Amino acid sequence: MAPGSNNNNGKESSMASDVYRGDLTPLQRHVAFFDRNKDGVIYPSETYEGFRVIGAGVPLSAVGAVFINGFLGPKTIPENEKVGPFKFPIYVKNIHKGKHGNTDTRNHQSLFELHQHLGWGGFTEWKVLFALCKDKDGFLHKETVRAVYDGSLFDRMEQERKAKESGKKK
Repeated sequence: MAPGSNNNNGKESSMASDVYRGDLTPLQRHVAFFDRNKDGVIYPSETYEGFRVIGAGVPLSAVGAVFINGFLGPKTIPENEKVGPFKFPIYVKNIHKGKHGNTDTRNHQSLFELHQHLGWGGFTEWKVLFALCKDKDGFLHKETVRAVYDGSLFDRMEQERKAKESGKKK
């Protein structure tokens, strides 16, 4: 059975993908990158694939998929929706239900002040962001952090990685 579908003739998939018919919130844009088939539902395999295409290694991608989907998935399942055991889908439409910490995506300046309130999940996210996005001098730029929150960073990272790989093949 295809990801995002169940035994109700694709009803779940079409309702979940409705999220892409309108404007996405910044948080929805942030996670939509990982919805590789754009059906509105992010399964662990898609989270894994998303991590890989932005340059994360196999261990980080696997651990990230397990923890991210395991933590966020149950919080985002629509009411009255039945999900099989260990599937851990994240519904893009309901990602706001899985929001952690006290982050205001519109006030990026405050992100630097709020990092201590995010707990282990937020700390881990910052460490991964730093590891993947620091410049050659070891700095993480404010524009990069903004791009995380407006949803553009992951697409840019994927394109840069593809360009780098195609340059190596020549």
